[in-house]
Amino acid sequence: MLKETILPLETMQSLRNRAHHLLNGLTDDQLLVMWDVMRTHYYDLYMLSAIEAAKETFQPGDMLTRDEAIALLTQPTEIPESL
Repeated sequence: MLKETILPLETMQSLRNRAHHLLNGLTDDQLLVMWDVMRTHYYDLYMLSAIEAAKETFQPGDMLTRDEAIALLTQPTEIPESL
């Protein structure tokens, strides 16, 4: 289950600074690998958020047939840059 964790502002700023310094220390090749990993995790978080939101609004009768679900999943979808 996806839980939001709210951290104090100074903790978040510290994490941002640490991430910034970490990224500055990477080579270009390492940065490309890191980007692929981060993007994959971002997409996973996006899907988990969408699943959690759907669970909260699910109503009886809100089901798709197998063919409808496959058609929906195969349509190209724009994934937003931020959750």
